[in-house]
Amino acid sequence: MKAVFLKLGFLLVIFFMSSSFNNRSEEFQGKAYYFSKSSMELGNWGARLSESQKKQIAERLKNRLEKTYVLTFNKEESMFKEEDKLDAISGATDSWGKNFAPGDQYKNVKSNTQIQTQEFYGKYFLVKDKLQPIEWQLGTETKQIGNYMVFKATASIPTNELTWYEFSWNNLSNDDEDTTTEVQMTEVEAWYTPQIPVSHGPLEYWGLPGLILEVSAGNTTMLCSKIVMNPEEKTEIEAPDRGKEITKKEYQETISNKMKEFRDNRMRRRG
Repeated sequence: MKAVFLKLGFLLVIFFMSSSFNNRSEEFQGKAYYFSKSSMELGNWGARLSESQKKQIAERLKNRLEKTYVLTFNKEESMFKEEDKLDAISGATDSWGKNFAPGDQYKNVKSNTQIQTQEFYGKYFLVKDKLQPIEWQLGTETKQIGNYMVFKATASIPTNELTWYEFSWNNLSNDDEDTTTEVQMTEVEAWYTPQIPVSHGPLEYWGLPGLILEVSAGNTTMLCSKIVMNPEEKTEIEAPDRGKEITKKEYQETISNKMKEFRDNRMRRRG
């Protein structure tokens, strides 16, 4: 019985927060700024390195391990972009990393559409697909992020659905061996606020009864550092249209085939 009352109270909090927001503004726009930090995964090779060597590698990879993003959103649409940052060592942008990083991402929760631009070795792709379905488990645990009360939600999502724009030599090896491998899952923990009752979030995450302000998955945590509601200068949210139209699955196959071609060419030159 106690659990029933807790769940009922939780739903009432969400309802009143959402109602209050909707009464204040029918037409609105917001900007959420995120900071992401990933830990290094050096595997067995890393065990042979000294702490000094690990520190040097972390400094060189800082541009890939720490990133900043901005999510511009209204009730139905959102645009998620990475903010450019110069490489700490060379003073240049991380061109190699951009080949396997998420591009500008447009989502429309009403039409269940995701459109994302991806650049791969100078060629542009327009990846069009449905939004990633996520079966969230809503919890009653709360905490404070800035001025917002946030609620916890968890989900288990196929790893390759979250990282479809990335590339792994391990996956290429599995394809070459033509083996059936078990689907790897990533456990996701998200914190959302009903005070901003939109279903948006960073990257592939969406579908909660409030804006996602924090999300942890694998070795990466992403945290919202600032929110600006109804800025004086509004940004028009438009779906990108540059590049060859393709689905997520087709894009994965394209980059895998290209990387396999690079590998085979290198082996032939060595032979």
